Amino acid sequence: MITESVILRVHPGREAAYEAAFREASPIIARQRGYLSHSLKRGIEDPSTYLLTVGWETLEDHEAGFRGSADYQEWRRLLHPFYVELPPVPHYRDIDLAG
Repeated sequence: MITESVILRVHPGREAAYEAAFREASPIIARQRGYLSHSLKRGIEDPSTYLLTVGWETLEDHEAGFRGSADYQEWRRLLHPFYVELPPVPHYRDIDLAG
């Protein structure tokens, strides 16, 4: 499993509208090939920041599949206007901590 984890900075005062738009956009990402799960968490110290975490089967499912799809254009239309800037979107692999 690959985890996409990104901190998103939303224009202050637009948080409620962003959360509503994200609810509308959630089914878009959930129907993608290789999608496993996603969550959105709001910052406590800075309520204009959000942590988006998405689980993908492979990196390609996110990078080539979702980002190369028409659905991604709709995702962008709904969500990107809220962002102060577009952040880097790093990906992570699980570490086997048992040895």
